[in-house]
Amino acid sequence: MFDNKYWQLVMSPFSLLYKWVTQFRNHLYNIGSKTSFEFETKVFSVGNLSVGGTGKTPMVEYICRHLLQLGYAGKTTVLSRGYGRKTKGFRLAEETDTALTLGDEPYQIYNKFTPEVRVAVGEERVLAIPTIIYEHPENEVIILDDAFQHRSVKPDLSIVLSDYQHPFYKDYVLPSGRLRESRKGIDRADALVITKCPLNLSREEQEEIRQSASKYFLNKPVYFAGISYQNAFSPFIERKIKKEIAVVTGIAHAAPFIDFLQKEYTVVKHFKYSDHHFFSSTEIEEISLFAQQKGLDVITTEKDWVKLSNHELFDSSLKNNLFYMPMMVQFLEQEKSFQQLLEESLKDK
Repeated sequence: MFDNKYWQLVMSPFSLLYKWVTQFRNHLYNIGSKTSFEFETKVFSVGNLSVGGTGKTPMVEYICRHLLQLGYAGKTTVLSRGYGRKTKGFRLAEETDTALTLGDEPYQIYNKFTPEVRVAVGEERVLAIPTIIYEHPENEVIILDDAFQHRSVKPDLSIVLSDYQHPFYKDYVLPSGRLRESRKGIDRADALVITKCPLNLSREEQEEIRQSASKYFLNKPVYFAGISYQNAFSPFIERKIKKEIAVVTGIAHAAPFIDFLQKEYTVVKHFKYSDHHFFSSTEIEEISLFAQQKGLDVITTEKDWVKLSNHELFDSSLKNNLFYMPMMVQFLEQEKSFQQLLEESLKDK
C-alpha cells in the first residue's frame, strides 16, 4: 500500500496535515513550551521514524547483553509501552505475567533476561521512570523501547533504526508513507542504525546510504546491521526439526524470515498474521491440524513463540512439533564503535 504511487498521491494532502501537526508539536518541545524531563538515571532510547518493524526488540536485546557484559546485571530495566497488552498503566514484570499482561515483545525480553534485567511497561514513560527509580534505587540504566517520539523524556542516548528495505530518506509521512514524522526529525537522534541489511552488503553501498542519510543526519554516526538467525529450537523437543515445515508469523515484515527459511527448509505453508497478533484457539487448531495431516514441523519467530507456548491449547496441539528461531543483531562493521558509544553514554557528564 505505502509503495503505491497512486495511494501516495491521493493521501498527500492528509500527509501534509499530519506532518504539520507533528512538526508543530516538536517545535513546542524545541522552544521549551512543552517540557522534556531528564533523570539522573541513565536513559537510552531505541526508536524509529516509521511504523512497522525495524528490529527494535533485537537491538534492545543487543544493548542488554552488552550492559550485562559491563557488569550492569540487576541495574538495568527495559521500559516499553507494552503494545497489544490487555492491561493498562504501569506494570513491573513478575512471574505471573504473560504476553497478554505485558505485550509480546516485553514478555520475550523478560523471559530471556530475567532476573538480570527488569522489564516494565507503561504508556506514560515520564511517569513510569520515577516509579522504577523509587522502587529500585539500585537501577542505573533504563532502556526505552520505541520512544523516539516520546518527547517528554530526554534520553542520554537516542538510537534510531531504519529498515534497509524501506530507508527513511525514501519514505513519506503517514498516511502516504510509513513515517510518523518528517524525515528531518531524525536529527534529534545521536546514532542511526540501518537494520536488516544483507550480511554481505558492500562498503560502496554502505557509503551510498550514508550519503543519502546525511541530507537529514549530518556529522553523526551511521551503523549497518543485519540479522543472524540461530538454530531452530524448542525446550520441549530433543530431536532436530524436520526439513518440511509450516511457518507461523505475526510480525510486521515476514519476508526476510521466510527468505532465510526457504534456503534451509521446504516451506509448505505460511500462516501469516498481522504484527502483535494474539492467536485464537481456532487458529491454533487450524495450524496444528494442517501440520499433523502433512507430517510437518512448525516454526515461528521468538516473538510469536512466547504467545503460542503460553496458550491453553499448546500442550495438546503444538508442544511436540513447534520450534522457534532466535535472532540476533549482527553488525556488519564498526561494532566496537557502537559499543564505545554505549559506554561513553554511561559516563557522568
